[in-house]
Amino acid sequence: MKKIGILIALAVAFLSAGTVYGQGKFGKDSAECIKYLSFYMEYMKQGNIEEAAPLWRKAISICPPQANQNMLLDGMKIMRKEINQFKNNPIRKKLLVDSLMMLHQMRIDTYPNYITPARINQAMDMISYANPGEEKAISIVLEQAMDVAKGKTPVTIPVRYMNYANNMYKAGIISAEEVMAAFEKASANINDIEKVKPSNAVTNARKDIENLFMISGVANCDNLVALFTPRFETSSNDKEVVGNIIALLSASQCFDSELFLKAVLAMHQMESTPGTSHLLFQLYSQLNDFDNAVVYMNEAISLIGDTNPAMSAEYNFELATYMFKKAGRPADAVKAAKAAAELSPELAGKAYFLIGTIWGSQKCEGNEVEIRAPYWVAVDYLIKAKNADPSLAEEINPLISNYTKYFPQQSEAFMFDVLDGSTYTVSCGAMRESTKVRTQK
Repeated sequence: MKKIGILIALAVAFLSAGTVYGQGKFGKDSAECIKYLSFYMEYMKQGNIEEAAPLWRKAISICPPQANQNMLLDGMKIMRKEINQFKNNPIRKKLLVDSLMMLHQMRIDTYPNYITPARINQAMDMISYANPGEEKAISIVLEQAMDVAKGKTPVTIPVRYMNYANNMYKAGIISAEEVMAAFEKASANINDIEKVKPSNAVTNARKDIENLFMISGVANCDNLVALFTPRFETSSNDKEVVGNIIALLSASQCFDSELFLKAVLAMHQMESTPGTSHLLFQLYSQLNDFDNAVVYMNEAISLIGDTNPAMSAEYNFELATYMFKKAGRPADAVKAAKAAAELSPELAGKAYFLIGTIWGSQKCEGNEVEIRAPYWVAVDYLIKAKNADPSLAEEINPLISNYTKYFPQQSEAFMFDVLDGSTYTVSCGAMRESTKVRTQK
């Protein structure tokens, strides 16, 4: 009965706070209020919560909330201790938790200057003490805490908020749209926290939220595109919103969606980086939009400049491969491969290997020597490739043997005044290279 009594006393104090406030800080019976505040606080100073509890109950039944903020904070300590004592008694525990929440609400309403710690403490207590099946009520409290605390929110709160959203969705309590909204809110709160104090804990919390969302059963491409397209259309200039959309679509591998391309383009317009340029290259190459793909890869290389030769070499080699295999532009492919070789000795072998393969694949017009001359250049670069990277020899040697078979006959070369060992300029399409004449005897 005592536990029911404190809940009633709290309710009376809460509902009559405004009326009592007009009667003074300590209420209508100020002498009694001050007396019981003094009595219970003395026991609290001694750490004797059990002796303090009945006197505190008398104080809270007489004093208005504005009498002393510590009366509310001490009451929370008493409630937490009793909740733990009666954790195996669900009925009594619920009454105590309700009383604890009412104390939090009194503090929030009475002491607005302390609303941030009050909301945070209320949320943490809801996480600790609320019963299963109360996820909706818990989520409301957690959301209120995130709205108020913003960057000061403990990372536990947005993670648990997302977890409760998952549980409610599985139980049929909320819709897929509401899960999406919960993910956005939790992610935005993590962004706020990271701006105030970045840490490994924040990074791990972000991963937890993303993982929870990914296992929610909501994160399929159709749902994501349908739900985020309107948001993108109204917030395409908001870097945080666009970044979340990109991250979410990436996590769900929705790379072929139009929304993903639009979001990356919007982010690139707001902040151009080698990463966004490279991603646009990949997206346009998947769409077989060769012109745009090449434009963005060249832009990525340009943005890198001299800051990262290794990355620039990788991008040049990727561009060379794309030019040759996809875009059908061998001369540009050779140019990019040469740039890769110059920038990175580690990549030179592969770059020369590619150039040799390009020359060996060309079908050139002209006389018998002009048609076969590209094989001289191909072998030149294949030899350079295995010299630069001996690990490639096993792949390269068969190609050299094969290309050598296509060298012109000595008699054919002689007819065109071409002699072994002489310098010869090979022209094929837009490609030109100087080489040495080699013939088959």
